[in-house]
Amino acid sequence: MRKWWPLVAVSLGVFMLLTDVSIVIVALPDIGTGLEMDFAGLQWVLDGYALALAALMLGLGALADRRGRRRVYTAGLVVFALASLACGLAPNGAVLIAARVVQAGGGAAMFATAMALLNLAYQGRDRAVAFGVWGAVSGAAAATGPVVGGVLTEYLGWRSIFLVNLPVSVAAVALALRTLPESRDPDARRIDLPGTVTFTAAAGALVLMLIRGGTDGWTSAPVLALAAVAVVALAAFVLVEARSPHPLLDLALFRNPSFTGVMLCGLFYSAAAFSCLPYTSLWLQSVLGQGPLAAGLVMLPMSAVAFAVSAVAGRRLSTLPTAVPLGGGLAVIGIGGLLQCTLDGSSGWVALLPGLAVAGLGVGAVSPVLASSAMAAVPRERGGMAGGALNTFRQLGQALGIAVFGLVLHHGLRSGLTDAPAVPNPEAAARVLSTGRLPADTPEAVIRTAFATALDHTLLAAALTALAGAALVAVLLRPRPQTGTGPAPAPTQNGAAAKHHQTA
Repeated sequence: MRKWWPLVAVSLGVFMLLTDVSIVIVALPDIGTGLEMDFAGLQWVLDGYALALAALMLGLGALADRRGRRRVYTAGLVVFALASLACGLAPNGAVLIAARVVQAGGGAAMFATAMALLNLAYQGRDRAVAFGVWGAVSGAAAATGPVVGGVLTEYLGWRSIFLVNLPVSVAAVALALRTLPESRDPDARRIDLPGTVTFTAAAGALVLMLIRGGTDGWTSAPVLALAAVAVVALAAFVLVEARSPHPLLDLALFRNPSFTGVMLCGLFYSAAAFSCLPYTSLWLQSVLGQGPLAAGLVMLPMSAVAFAVSAVAGRRLSTLPTAVPLGGGLAVIGIGGLLQCTLDGSSGWVALLPGLAVAGLGVGAVSPVLASSAMAAVPRERGGMAGGALNTFRQLGQALGIAVFGLVLHHGLRSGLTDAPAVPNPEAAARVLSTGRLPADTPEAVIRTAFATALDHTLLAAALTALAGAALVAVLLRPRPQTGTGPAPAPTQNGAAAKHHQTA
């Protein structure tokens, strides 16, 4: 039993950071009411975390290689715990968002080092077992996040979803210091600070532009300025990475269609499968009157089906050509989205269940194959960079999805309320309703119809995103004859890469 304590130490940290991606979803209405946050603020509670994870993961991985992986992992745990405390005590929305960004910085340090720590702690059959358990823990975190968040929010209040991290963090730090071996590579690539800064600026400006564009107008000066910052920062990132001897992300990897296809799959997968869940939770709680726990349980079929498919068929899926589980999985997620967007003013939560279950089939097909496909698409020495890049694209996809689908939802609410003659101020009513509160002087029937229609449009946008991603990924991952130059695309994803580099 003693030999498995390093696995427990790593799994505790990863479970916390991945749970915090989804645990907030069902608490959003209570957070919005408690801190009087507007719709854009609620989006940033989610997007600030996802963006910080995306921006910092690759850079912190390089830092850990040079300064010590256990040191960076335990420092990440401490930062995560302190930021969780700040989230739980936040007096207003601005403090909560800032603390969420810092919290994600600690999470990125943990995520960037977890695989390397397990790889060092275990060998042979034990290593395969450790990575299998770690993958299962990662899947369980995604599955239980909304339910755990619902239980805590309903019975202890929304602040408890952050404060619960404190005792877990203390236990994880103690275990890490006692059981994890230290390791470093003095010859590892240097930290690409210019690449990290320019990527963060580009991603942050793009997401902020999308969030503000729906309220300020697309031709307003702040939105146009953010668009310019995003374009300039992205161009600077490409220029920096092309010239850097130690790039954050080697852009030459994108010459390989297989690598590009896997990265885009991660982006579309996170956006289409998960970015609508916060808005579904708003509908369940603010319109249908469910509590946080009930709303979390409604979302459980997708996670449960995904977990079952991944556990039962994951190994068999990994022997197929990558276009089948990745492109096919995205297509099934799209079909699940189409089955959900059939809501009207009389619909209840049961209307979502078939589509959520079907989407779970697609998630279960994509999840166990995605990481090993990224590793198989690059030379072995670039495996760490490929894994970090995949996690970056996944978090970026979720951040962009929350922003884009939030635009669709808000526009749908405004249009639906404008068409209702009984609403004196549709714009104001839409702003209130999008935060999880019910606008005054608006009939319940109007609210139910407007929100159901807006959510239909949002789910349809997510479904079309998944289907478009499926087509693109299928084209990029189609089998090609080996040319003998560069890394050959792997038609199947079995082997050591799948065992040693599995990520959530």
